[in-house]
Amino acid sequence: MMASVTDSPSPAGPNEGRKKLIGRIAVGALAVGALYGGWTLYQYETVGRYFQDTNDAYVKADSITVSSKLAGYVRAVPVSENQSVAQGALLVQIDPSDFSTRLAQASAQVEVARATEAATVASIEEARSDVGQASAALQASQRELAYLNGEVARFRPLVASGAEPKQALDQLIANRDKAAADVSAKQAGLAAANDRVATTRAQVGQSTAQIRAAQAQRDAANNDLGTTRIVAPAAGRLGNSTVRVGQFVQPGQRLMTIVPTQALYVEANFKETQIGLMRAGQPVTIKADALPDVEFHGVVESITPGTGANFSLIPPQNATGNFTKIVQRVPVRIRINAGPESRKVLVPGLSLHVDVDTRSAKSAVDAIRKEQEAVTK
Repeated sequence: MMASVTDSPSPAGPNEGRKKLIGRIAVGALAVGALYGGWTLYQYETVGRYFQDTNDAYVKADSITVSSKLAGYVRAVPVSENQSVAQGALLVQIDPSDFSTRLAQASAQVEVARATEAATVASIEEARSDVGQASAALQASQRELAYLNGEVARFRPLVASGAEPKQALDQLIANRDKAAADVSAKQAGLAAANDRVATTRAQVGQSTAQIRAAQAQRDAANNDLGTTRIVAPAAGRLGNSTVRVGQFVQPGQRLMTIVPTQALYVEANFKETQIGLMRAGQPVTIKADALPDVEFHGVVESITPGTGANFSLIPPQNATGNFTKIVQRVPVRIRINAGPESRKVLVPGLSLHVDVDTRSAKSAVDAIRKEQEAVTK
């Protein structure tokens, strides 16, 4: 009986081995978990914490609204919706007939003003000739007056001695007075001739001003004629075209929009808690919902000097009433490195996921802290 009891195996042996194996596995798993947790923490502290991401980001482009400067009927629209155009390409042709007529009228006014100037210049020469004639006549009258004065002086003693009759002296005196009056008249005529020269010269200046005014009107008419050709101010793709052939357009009326696909950028709205280390020039990784398997790259260009709410139409006023703190978002502009094929897909408005590497500015916090400590001392 005793022998049978001693020979039977104990059930506790295998269980103890299984427990030890499970314990070793558990300890190993805990060790691996601890190592993984430590590695993850290290990665977060050295790398992960400096990556800031957001899905509040979109493709942007500074679209150009094309409008008319003049009023008129549309003669031609040689482009179509969604078409790619080069800078300077003709977009809309407004009927130039009226503007060509205005240019012709302005050119005719320039010619009339020039003819008037030429006639005025000729009048100056004529007036100068009149001055010469008046001067010659004045000199002749002055010589006549001098002669008669001499005769009167010579006849006075002769009449006093009775050698000559008094009637002869009286006649000489009358002729002398008449010559003196004639000199005065000729002097007045010469002054009038000089005045006519000055007046004509002033008219020449007026004619020159009229020429300049007519030339300015001609240049304006020429500009208007050139403006009937509405061309693309920049290269891009056309969109939202509302212009049709035969339509009457008004000045400032929107006709179409040009999206400069070569100047695409990203606007990402980060929380205010994410931009502490964000600086221009930092690398960016971008993913588009339209191409989920493609990773784009870019660079931070600039950070808006204010939150989105600060630049809204009605900025929030928190000085009165109840206040609920809301995390603000700051728009960040990012330059995206996209080639021609990518730009065929990346159109303004597409949703993006943006991840910014801010490790280049991780020393900025210490610099700011030291700066403030230096201020308080």
